[in-house]
Amino acid sequence: MGKWRMPDLYRAPFPLYTIKVDPKTGWVITAGGGGASKTGIKNAVHFLGLELVGDQHCATLVHSHDTDTRATMNLAIGGDVIAAGQDGRCSLMRFRQRQTRGKAAAKDAGGGSEQGAARRRAGKGGKGSEGAAAARGNVSEMKDNTTQISVDTFGEVQSDLNPQDPLQKCVRFSPDLSLLLTGGTDGHIRVWEYPSLKEKLDFKAHEGEIEDLDISPNNKHLVTVGRDFACSIWSGNQLAMSLCWHEKMPQIAAKSYRYMACRFGKVEDQKDTLRLYTVQIPHKRDRKPPQCYLSKWDGQNFLPMLTNPCGTEVISTLAVSDSGTFLGLGTVTGSVAIYIAFSLQKLYYVQESHGIVVTDLAFLPDTPKGQSLKGNNEAAMLSVAVDCRCQMHTVRNRRSFPIWLVLFFCGLMVVGAVLLLQHLFPGFI
Repeated sequence: MGKWRMPDLYRAPFPLYTIKVDPKTGWVITAGGGGASKTGIKNAVHFLGLELVGDQHCATLVHSHDTDTRATMNLAIGGDVIAAGQDGRCSLMRFRQRQTRGKAAAKDAGGGSEQGAARRRAGKGGKGSEGAAAARGNVSEMKDNTTQISVDTFGEVQSDLNPQDPLQKCVRFSPDLSLLLTGGTDGHIRVWEYPSLKEKLDFKAHEGEIEDLDISPNNKHLVTVGRDFACSIWSGNQLAMSLCWHEKMPQIAAKSYRYMACRFGKVEDQKDTLRLYTVQIPHKRDRKPPQCYLSKWDGQNFLPMLTNPCGTEVISTLAVSDSGTFLGLGTVTGSVAIYIAFSLQKLYYVQESHGIVVTDLAFLPDTPKGQSLKGNNEAAMLSVAVDCRCQMHTVRNRRSFPIWLVLFFCGLMVVGAVLLLQHLFPGFI
């Protein structure tokens, strides 16, 4: 799939920097804004209701939570809590769903509030008027039953102490929701016990900014990547090892590439097997753009397994599907790609799908709600960018034949070959 602008699933009134999908409800949570500058661009977290109508996805704005003068640059979801990176702080917000009945619900839905079907985009361009008509037609239904979301900020921690321009770059909950981890421009990893928010660890992990971090499912290993060319594996605050992706690639000069992103991923049908994926991008851009690289590592001993080039467009973000089957890549030029995790081969690609840098990606989760939203697709991935657009990228289920049918045809071919040889060479058998 080449250069072709994807239709918008949703368009926000501000730049979008991050997106996640709540596994339980299927809500799409995306956020961004214009920051503290007085440009008139607001800062908010938007909750979108995602639906599959036929084979097209559409999104409805269910709730908008204003974040005052601070834009949310990154976020993580832990149960019913959002950990949002805003400047040098991590704000914790609890969201709840409630059903409102009666005429009051209809008044709230149509009275100028940003809750309700304020912005609805169908899967094809030119359907905006139909979506608006559908939204107006649904007001009568809202009189009986309207979903509303309430968001309350209940905590905040200082996640970056850079004296010049503090900025949290990444945030994660541990899989068991016992820890909250952040990294920022001061090069420090900070770990808090959750939900008490008591600081557990604070250590210098990299010289300069931390680009990304992730934690293994058993909380045993923490992986971090920074602008100092390092990808480090930590056990607590102790450095366990540093990775070298180009050890067997002598043509790659030292410090010509730096790590951009890292993610742990499962292996489908192998419960206790784990993989680590990293992205490497050129440290400096040449007149002839060099390749970026995607690497796969054993998630237990961190030995390199496979490295493949993934194009000359600089990678800006990485995502892994819940099953570990697919990898998502976004680029600074707005392109979006989906790779097969096993072989690191490209499966789907749209060149410059967004008008500018892709800031985040999120696969639909492998939960009952997520599966129902996938429809007849093997994978479905959301992308957001600075161009204020949210898009859906899908990979249709690939056709396959039952094994018995394959064996049947193989048997027919063998019999046919024997009969042909008997005909051409009498007495062959």
